[in-house]
Amino acid sequence: MNSPSRSEQAGSASAFCSFAAVRMTAVDELSDSTEVVEMEDTPFQYFVEKHSWDGLRDIIHSSRKYSGMIINKAPHDFQFVQKHDESGPHSHRLYYLGMPYGSRENSLLYSEIPKKIRKEALLVLSWKQMLDHFQATPHHGVYSREEELLRERKRLGVFGITSYDHHARSGLFLFQASNSLFYCRDGGHNGFIQASPMKPVEIKTQCSGTRMDPKISPGDPSFIAFINNNDLWVSSIETGEERRLTFCHKGLNNVKDDPKSAGVATFVIQEEFDRFTGYWWSPAAPEDADGGRTLQLLYEEVDESDVEVIHVPSPALEERKADVYRYPRTGSKNPQITLKLAEIRTDHLGRIVSTQDKELVLPFTTLFPGVEYIARAGWTQDGKYAWAVLLDRSQQKLQLVLLPPALFITVSEDQTQWQERAEAVPEGVHPYIIYQETTDIWINVHDIFYPFVQTSDDEITFLWVNESKTGFCHLYKITTQLQQGYDFRCPVKEEVALTSGEWEVLARHGSKIWVNEATKLVYFQGTKDTPLEHHLYVVSYDCPGDVVRLTKPGFSHSCSVSQSFDMFVSHYSNVSTPPCVHVYKLVGPESDPLHKEPEFWASMMEAAGCPGDYIPPEIFSFASKSGFDLYGMLYKPHNLIPGRKHPTILFVYGGPQVQLVNNSYKGVKYLRLNTLASLGYAVVVIDGRGSCQRGLKFEGALKSKMVAIAGAPVTVWMAYDTGYTERYMDVPENNQPGYEAGSVALHVDKLPNEPNRLLILHGFLDENVHFFHTNFLVSQLIRAGKPYQLQIYPNERHSIRCPESGEHYEITLLHFLQQHL
Repeated sequence: MNSPSRSEQAGSASAFCSFAAVRMTAVDELSDSTEVVEMEDTPFQYFVEKHSWDGLRDIIHSSRKYSGMIINKAPHDFQFVQKHDESGPHSHRLYYLGMPYGSRENSLLYSEIPKKIRKEALLVLSWKQMLDHFQATPHHGVYSREEELLRERKRLGVFGITSYDHHARSGLFLFQASNSLFYCRDGGHNGFIQASPMKPVEIKTQCSGTRMDPKISPGDPSFIAFINNNDLWVSSIETGEERRLTFCHKGLNNVKDDPKSAGVATFVIQEEFDRFTGYWWSPAAPEDADGGRTLQLLYEEVDESDVEVIHVPSPALEERKADVYRYPRTGSKNPQITLKLAEIRTDHLGRIVSTQDKELVLPFTTLFPGVEYIARAGWTQDGKYAWAVLLDRSQQKLQLVLLPPALFITVSEDQTQWQERAEAVPEGVHPYIIYQETTDIWINVHDIFYPFVQTSDDEITFLWVNESKTGFCHLYKITTQLQQGYDFRCPVKEEVALTSGEWEVLARHGSKIWVNEATKLVYFQGTKDTPLEHHLYVVSYDCPGDVVRLTKPGFSHSCSVSQSFDMFVSHYSNVSTPPCVHVYKLVGPESDPLHKEPEFWASMMEAAGCPGDYIPPEIFSFASKSGFDLYGMLYKPHNLIPGRKHPTILFVYGGPQVQLVNNSYKGVKYLRLNTLASLGYAVVVIDGRGSCQRGLKFEGALKSKMVAIAGAPVTVWMAYDTGYTERYMDVPENNQPGYEAGSVALHVDKLPNEPNRLLILHGFLDENVHFFHTNFLVSQLIRAGKPYQLQIYPNERHSIRCPESGEHYEITLLHFLQQHL
């Protein structure tokens, strides 16, 4: 299951308690959600074991130590590379990130997958270091401001190498580490050259500040691009040349006077749309007659001049400074956006001859009126077109657009009129809107678009996921005719459903598909068998029919398929079994590739032992009045005595994009629930309407109705960002009653008058759900004469990073419960 990453889920907590109920929302440390404790007055004795603060500290310390070991241990970000040496004993080399035994940081690793195995024995692959004695974490763990904020947006808790770019043909690896950029080579068409750990090469620079978001040019891997001080740069690792491609940012310290950026995803795009880059290399690098090449990068240019400037306390508290940010509150102006093209020409020696910055022939708002967000972008396989997924402000209309590179032109100083620019574009060059979706709920942005190489200039075929058509997220094969219609809309020639039914193809939060064009099969992850489990499936996109499950039931899986489609790796678990990582081989006749059987091949990680006091929750379901079946989990008190009543904690989220109840191991993300059960509490977890993986109607039940506090706490919706709030609540002028009903700070008169009934926790440096929310809530409480307790974490942002702070937070919650419940 993907960990919750939405904005209302982290950074602060609130607790409302009375003799009838205790309600609290949790910091995004290990999990983010709302907890409610409900009790009835009863003469029966409660069996809740009480501990001192130090006693609770010992319990929390040991449980967090165990959970940290499991969280950090598992390998991830897999990259299969098939070996072509038939004489060797290995079929693939598998690259990944992981934390080897005894290490405290993520490292770049690999394992050799053998061609043959002994089926009667369990083969555990060894994790091998690619890098020799390399420390990736900055000195003293101090990151630059840009890196720190990116870690917040991605909810990164680990240190070391947290991502890498890989160019399979050349064997080049590129990654960010120790406040610099590094590369190394392994494999590629020349074979596997590494026999022992290697020393990575640092890429030198003349830039000041951190180089962010590095990427290899797929068409010419001697070039990389990166972001420095909000502008796009390119560098050659062969010649050492370095060029600044854009000049948006002035380099001023004053955010107010320096509002532009190039190639950078803004706060809302990262936080609410899960897009963490703002530029995309073209896969093509055509060679000219002189042996030189032309490289192209599509990038987003952003102007935040009209976006509100806010001030948040700085981590350097002793200096009494404030960090300054651009933050578009709901109902206010978003940044102005456009797409541009950077072009680099090289000679036959790979040296940079020239660079050009190209603009759209007409203003972005003229070409695409009503578009507010560029949700996704990229290039077709052959580099013939750039593409973009565009959304309106209400996020109820989506357009998938192709952009011919010729639509971007170099603007000379005398071309001041748009008409003059338009005349510079060849006849017939214009955008193509090849697909459009509309809904009266909202569109969930996804990551699945697979354009096939065109076999005809007048049409394009692609794989796409659509949720609004049936209310469930499913795969479609679509062919669109490239004809200019009204407002650039092109007619859809054919739309074939590859999957169907009341279940979901997983498409959000980085979910992928793997397309085998040789066999015309597409591999994907979904919930066909049950909404409680994620599985890997395969279906033909040429003759849709059977949807074949490849992973074993009774577990929830997260998979990655090899580029040769003969193997996959699965990270899986269930409520009783901690995560393990296994490699499978697909075996069977080549004449029927759809029905190949997965055969266990090797283990990368076996399940760790459960904590001694761990008792898995029981999953249950019940019919709701709305007609939907709802799922829940029950953690029974470890000292359960039949016939006696135990205090019960209802742990809910109740918001979109999150599913709490599924058949995956809960000891990591929700270890606190087992701890509560060990102390004598019963814990019930419910996924009500509004949670995900159940279809758009189920999730859309809270459209314009988000109420109370959800994890941050957002105490007044008028003060939260545009991308999230307006998606679910509409703009304030269209839904004033909903905004008022859903803002808990406006309803403090309904809170209890007794002391020790309300606990509020918040990270003081929170740049996402600003401390303003707690400040405003407390002000309202004081005005209403209501008692409360406040716990501030002075050096924490939206997520708790410091282990001591996380431990203190957990102890505070448990201590408050046992003392006052």
